[in-house]
Amino acid sequence: MPGALTFDLHLLTARLDRAADRILRAELDLPYRRFLALLLVGEGAPTQRVLAERLGITEPSTSRMVAVLTGAGLLEATAEAGGGNRRRLALTAAGRERVEACRQLLETRFADLVAVSGVPYAEYAAHTRRLLAALDGSLDDSLDDSPDDSPDGAPAPLPAHTEQEAPL
Repeated sequence: MPGALTFDLHLLTARLDRAADRILRAELDLPYRRFLALLLVGEGAPTQRVLAERLGITEPSTSRMVAVLTGAGLLEATAEAGGGNRRRLALTAAGRERVEACRQLLETRFADLVAVSGVPYAEYAAHTRRLLAALDGSLDDSLDDSPDDSPDGAPAPLPAHTEQEAPL
C-alpha cells in the first residue's frame, strides 16, 4: 500500500542498501553484504553459524563469503578443536581498517542525505534507536518522555520528503 509508513520504510531500507552497495563497490571495492559480514564479526559474531543467522543467509553461503574474505586477508577463520566444521571468526588488522573506512564513508554519506532531507540528524537517530529497541523488546520507559512528542504520545511529524535524487 503506497503511502503507508510500513511501505515507505521498506522502500527507504531497500534504497539505502542499494546505495550503500553501489558506494562501497565503487569507492572501496567491497560489496555491502561483505561489509556487513565484517562488521558483524567485529561486533561479536564469533562463528560462521552465528554470522549466517545474523546476516539471514544460509550457512553454505556464509561459508563461501568467509572463504572470499579470508582469501582477501580481511578475516581469519580458524577451526575449533573438537568442533567439527565449526570455525571461529576474527577480523585481521586489514579487516578492521576496511570496516572503519566503510563505516566512515557510509556515515558521512548518510549524514549528508539526512541534512538534505531537513530532518535533524540527532532526532532521526533517537527515533531509529527507539524503534530498534521496541523491536528488540527492550524499550525503556524513560524514552517515552521525549519533549518533541505531542500530548497524545505520538512523535512530532517529520517534514515531507521529495522524490529528488539523494546524495547517498
